Amino acid sequence: MPDYSSALSKYLPPMAAPVISQWINDNACRFRVSRNRVSKFGDYRPPYGKHGHRISVNQNLNPYAFLITTVHEFAHLKTWNTHRNLVKPHGSEWKANFRLLMQPFLQAAVFPADILTALTAYMDNPAASSCADEHLFRRLREHDDPDNRFQTLDQLPDNALFSIQGGRVFQKKERLRKRYRCIEVKTLRAYLFQPMAEVRMLGGKEE
Repeated sequence: MPDYSSALSKYLPPMAAPVISQWINDNACRFRVSRNRVSKFGDYRPPYGKHGHRISVNQNLNPYAFLITTVHEFAHLKTWNTHRNLVKPHGSEWKANFRLLMQPFLQAAVFPADILTALTAYMDNPAASSCADEHLFRRLREHDDPDNRFQTLDQLPDNALFSIQGGRVFQKKERLRKRYRCIEVKTLRAYLFQPMAEVRMLGGKEE
């Protein structure tokens, strides 16, 4: 079996790389490090036609965020193997698999103390994305490369203009429960953004 540990250690904590390499082999999974995507950190696609399991994870994540996202996607794979598409994507079956797959990394002390504390609390009720848990996401961002950090949307004042990766420009509006309504300047269409969405503030505001 091929050993992907060396290649994976460029993106993962080194102690975690051999485990993920083994998972890739055991599941005959095509694992891809993806370009940066604003809408998601990772993606799982079940077998279809001539394709087997496929997982992609954004290359711009720091090693701890990359690992959590990878475990998230392998939990989807494990859930699909048992239940196919007969259960909710982030239902109780996925949550149980996420907790199970995360255990080796918790026991091996892969995560620094601040992330470990936030991750342990998050695992009581894992969500569709670590971005949905503001406490965990803030702890993860503190380990980003300072030269590559974006602001988060919740740090911007109301009516601020901001851009996302890809160059699209929006104006921040009111918070609706868990997300902010934002207006794309070019099209005037409304979109909902997570508070922890990474953005770049532009000069000036519009009322």
